Amino acid sequence: MRITSYGAVGGVTGSKHLLEVNGHKILFDCGMFQGVRKEAAALNRTLPFDPNDLDAVVLSHAHIDHSGILPMLARHGYQGRIFTTPATRDLCAIMLLDSAHIQEKDAQWLSKKHETFVPPLYTDVDVREIMRRFISIPYDISLEVVPGVKVTFKDAGHVLGSAMLLVEFSENGSRRRFIYSGDIGQKNAAILKDPWEPDDADVVLMESTYGNRDHKPIETLDHDLAETINLTHDRGGKLIVPTFALERAQEFIYALKRLEMANRIPEMPVFVDSPLTVNVTEVFRLHTDSFDDEIRNVMEESGDPFQLRHIEYIRDVKASMRLNGLKKPCIIISASGMCEAGRILHHLRNNIEDHRNTICIIGFQAKNTLGRRIVEREPVVKIFGLKHRLLADVKVFNSLSAHAGRTELIAFGKRFKNRAERVLLVHGEPDALTALQTGLESEGCTNIAIQKDAEPAEF
Repeated sequence: MRITSYGAVGGVTGSKHLLEVNGHKILFDCGMFQGVRKEAAALNRTLPFDPNDLDAVVLSHAHIDHSGILPMLARHGYQGRIFTTPATRDLCAIMLLDSAHIQEKDAQWLSKKHETFVPPLYTDVDVREIMRRFISIPYDISLEVVPGVKVTFKDAGHVLGSAMLLVEFSENGSRRRFIYSGDIGQKNAAILKDPWEPDDADVVLMESTYGNRDHKPIETLDHDLAETINLTHDRGGKLIVPTFALERAQEFIYALKRLEMANRIPEMPVFVDSPLTVNVTEVFRLHTDSFDDEIRNVMEESGDPFQLRHIEYIRDVKASMRLNGLKKPCIIISASGMCEAGRILHHLRNNIEDHRNTICIIGFQAKNTLGRRIVEREPVVKIFGLKHRLLADVKVFNSLSAHAGRTELIAFGKRFKNRAERVLLVHGEPDALTALQTGLESEGCTNIAIQKDAEPAEF
């Protein structure tokens, strides 16, 4: 068994992990790098392997940092299959098309700026071609993805359709188990079931995003959010919520639903200004089988958990632009989650210099993103190349994170103490990786290592 990582090593984007076993090559995830635009563009432009050498691709979930380069496989002639859960397949169908649209718009803008044509990484043609190669597998059903290698998708509780991958095969006459954690969700999350708890493996590839810190308890969210909404409303301001279209937006809307049902917030309009978020929310409505008991109870009592008394889901550009002139208190939820593209940039530009307003950060912000600069409260930030003073209030709701915190990650890693030959840490910034390794070693785990970029690890 050989494992080589070509991304999410010393960082949290660009996940690509190649498993080689018994002459077969299986790629786990094919994600896009995000962050500093020039650096990310350079990394995304070239594939670090020949797609035609791959025998199969297994996808843990639909986030673009795990799926966003899949269409490039089609562009380079990949003819194999992509195995994932039904919900992830449905989400990729819309999220990859959205990514292609952004690529093409960015290419047009860069061409005008530099007076040379900068081609997109891929187009909608490539997306449609790669979607033809998807095979959907429900949770807990095992399937041979290549001869002799069986994969079982286990609920990761991270985002809708997300999975940990249990890989089983024989090698040199011995049965072997490899687990790729994908991204591990929090327990007691508002919409999804708790993540799977594995019992044994020979080798584990484990995420480390929050290896150096815990979140606020998720149970505190409703109180903190109600307080923020009421304070902002009382001073006549708006809440601007940069959000990831997948999961964070739905969890935030569902939190508003709970507060509305309990009469804990004033009546004010809510605008979901993101065509992608609107489409993703429709996919959620198709996959309620992934919901936990709490949200099912809300559905029985009050119907659709994503429908509020005064909510408008916006696709139309003109309707989005009309929000710029809105003077009364409201809540604007818009993508992208790290404030790097999309309509959220217009809303930030128009509202960031008003002290009455609040910017609500509800997801992880990678280094060198506008979202990270806002979290760190830099006094001046650039939006569309122009400087803007950060005068709006900033509230960070880490309890809404889709990722397990440090305590849960240590508990997950400890499950393989004296069991796994090696637990390889990936998908974390350097301080998080080191902190998680140290934390696990302090618990007596002697099998922990930090995965290196493009260096095969053999077992």
